[in-house]
Amino acid sequence: MPDHFRLLHQDTGCRARTGRITTPHGEIQTPIFMPVGTSASVKAMRPENLKDAGAQIILSNTYHLYLRPGHRLVEQMGGLHKFMAWDRPILTDSGGFQVYSLTELRKISEEGVKFRSHIDGSMHLLTPELSIKIQESLGADIIMCFDECPPAEADREYVERSLAMTTRWAQRCKDAHSRSDQLLFGIVQGGRFAELRQRSLQELQEIGFDGYALGGLSVGETKPVMHEVMDACSDLLPPDHPRYIMGIGTPEDLVEAVWRGYDMFDCVMPTRNARNGMLFTSQGRLNIKRKQYEDDQGPIDPTCDCYVCRTYSRSYLRHLFRSGEILSSMLNTHHNIAWYLNLMARMREAITQDRFEAFRKEFYHQQQSETENHKEE
Repeated sequence: MPDHFRLLHQDTGCRARTGRITTPHGEIQTPIFMPVGTSASVKAMRPENLKDAGAQIILSNTYHLYLRPGHRLVEQMGGLHKFMAWDRPILTDSGGFQVYSLTELRKISEEGVKFRSHIDGSMHLLTPELSIKIQESLGADIIMCFDECPPAEADREYVERSLAMTTRWAQRCKDAHSRSDQLLFGIVQGGRFAELRQRSLQELQEIGFDGYALGGLSVGETKPVMHEVMDACSDLLPPDHPRYIMGIGTPEDLVEAVWRGYDMFDCVMPTRNARNGMLFTSQGRLNIKRKQYEDDQGPIDPTCDCYVCRTYSRSYLRHLFRSGEILSSMLNTHHNIAWYLNLMARMREAITQDRFEAFRKEFYHQQQSETENHKEE
């Protein structure tokens, strides 16, 4: 078993499991959700607030930090941890998904991806080797291979070609990686095709990585397809390595992925939704903009013990949002992140008690119909 990961407990009734990842900046108890700090900042959250909300690890973005302020500057300033005053673990993604999302501004070749900056229009070439170099300069605890993320609707022929190149890029990333204090994860691609996903995973294991991630999900595919991809890979993933699903983020997605034996997750949903007035509760989503909360003295979620729920009323939070106050984003974000991390803590507890199947059923029973909660005023 690798020194950096220890499987602690497997639920007796399903694939759900708890584990511990060891990094130079601390241990991570899994399953875990990672708040997204794209540009070395989780929007509307100070580092101390993240800790108060229970964040063990955050994610930052290679593409954005490469363009601004530049990885060399971050390295000069002592690395990403010191630069952003965050002394817990950090994961950086490779930049592949961001380049994929540019669509009209990039061209993919065997060498890498040539793209035009969304900031100033300058041209850049991001290769597997440069992606690794950037991430080594940033100094994250966990870094990702550079990959191509095919569109959800791509046909099998395209996905097969893309997968073959992604595997070649993964080998180049492994060859370029020189820092022994960083964990390097490979990314499983293959689109919606279960057979290609399994092929990708087998090829990555032959190269050998510190952890394995499923990429190319939550890009427009249906939930049944997402679950089929998870199922196709879950039994083939090595049990003694961390398992990461990139970019999925509804509470339902997290429960389903943990039930299938996955360990790590990230998504902008809790922070982005917070800025739009959509809050997560044990009974489903709550739209703080609705007039029914104008004189509501209760907390966002009576079952939540976060700082925001202990301190502020729905009435006040609605007022802040409708007034356009900056504090609205700060408090809403704090609650959503704390709620997500509490959900993960409750899942870890259920697994250790061999009751995750019951937890899963209780979770869905408690969630109200989202149709009612999404109604506008």
